Amino acid sequence: MNPAIFLGRLGGQKSPWLWLCLAGMSMRSLAEAESPTNAVEVLSPARVNAWVTVMETNHPALRAAQARARSADWNAQGIRRLADPKVLLGGTVYSSKGNNPADEGNLIYGIEQPLPVFGKEAAAQSVATADAATEAARATARFQELRRDLAQALFQAALARRVVLVAREDQAWLAEIVRTLEARFSTGNATQVEVLRAQTELARRAVEVENLQSKEAEALGAVNRRLGRDPLAPLPGFDLPGLAEPVTYSERLVRLAINAEPRLRVLATERRAAEAVVEATRRSQRPDLALGVDGRQYSGDGGFREGTFGLSINFPWWNRAKYRRDLARDRERLRAVEDEHADSALGLHEEVHHLTLEIAAARREALLFQDDLRPRTERTFSVALALWSSGRGELRDVFESRRLLLDTQVQFARAVAAQWTALAELVLCCGLADLEALEMLGRETAEPTPSNTNSSQRL
Repeated sequence: MNPAIFLGRLGGQKSPWLWLCLAGMSMRSLAEAESPTNAVEVLSPARVNAWVTVMETNHPALRAAQARARSADWNAQGIRRLADPKVLLGGTVYSSKGNNPADEGNLIYGIEQPLPVFGKEAAAQSVATADAATEAARATARFQELRRDLAQALFQAALARRVVLVAREDQAWLAEIVRTLEARFSTGNATQVEVLRAQTELARRAVEVENLQSKEAEALGAVNRRLGRDPLAPLPGFDLPGLAEPVTYSERLVRLAINAEPRLRVLATERRAAEAVVEATRRSQRPDLALGVDGRQYSGDGGFREGTFGLSINFPWWNRAKYRRDLARDRERLRAVEDEHADSALGLHEEVHHLTLEIAAARREALLFQDDLRPRTERTFSVALALWSSGRGELRDVFESRRLLLDTQVQFARAVAAQWTALAELVLCCGLADLEALEMLGRETAEPTPSNTNSSQRL
């Protein structure tokens, strides 16, 4: 039977415990009615990895970065270590007063081959190889950044869904309260002001539910965007995982970040590329050497008349100052990359420390709402509801305690989402494969054992 109808039939009976029991029955039935029937995924690290796999094959920005890396690799493989030869074909025309073509030959042919003896070609190969390594590092960094963005978007979508569920539950509870008050008002046991207050709260909550549903749709659209899909593509419902274990700041964590952080790895490859460019510019001052062979034939009988051979070389005498300026330019670029790498390495210490503190703070906040504030507000709400049911309390106390209870639920969900969002950022900083690797690292840092040493090497 509908609790509101039953309460209406009770009329003016004053039984606070009966009212309390019926209100609890109503809330349990509403919770059962609000339990999602669609597929809901708890965002464990394994499920996040599954969605990362979808993103890896679909996201156009990642495919573009991978295409640039392949292009740079093909460019490195296509660098010529030996230049193409030059072939000369021609002829000579003599006047009646000139030499005899039968003696001199009137057909000319020759070949010239540049010689790779001063290392310019090897330097160009080194530059192209370093550029290919830089593009590969950028593609890897782009993948890890997109993986972080996707994980954070998933956690935000799960948080939006949790907030919507809490609001829907409150909306259903307010609807029951309104029906109950209307039934009591018909028997003279409630005032018009109480009914109006409850109806106003219900109307406001209905609008809030619609707004929160729009935010949930927006969060799901952000997930689809990170997946490289249409924003309106269907997605299952997402639910937040449980609290993660804390991650302790340690020198090992910092060393891991310095060695594997994607941006630092890109800067390291850019530094090697800049060093290769400096070496190529230094070798560009060396002369070019080529070997040439020429021959002459007579067209009348096809006989060979003469041949010449020699070496050609250029001397960069007139442009020495220009070459020095080119070398100074590339050395300054190398110095800039080195300073950027050093600055990023220093900032990484601070970033890792900040993230570990943020993860710990979010965990403490979540535990506060879960273990302390929520049980306390639940007891306060139960007492306020019992007092109001017996006619000894105020309706506004019921609404206020109910609002505090809902706020603790939402704040707990936000703290959990904040912890996992910071964990996703820390995974990027440390260059780890996924959230599971970070959890394993946290356990090893907290409890170092010989068996954990082998698993840390796998990271």
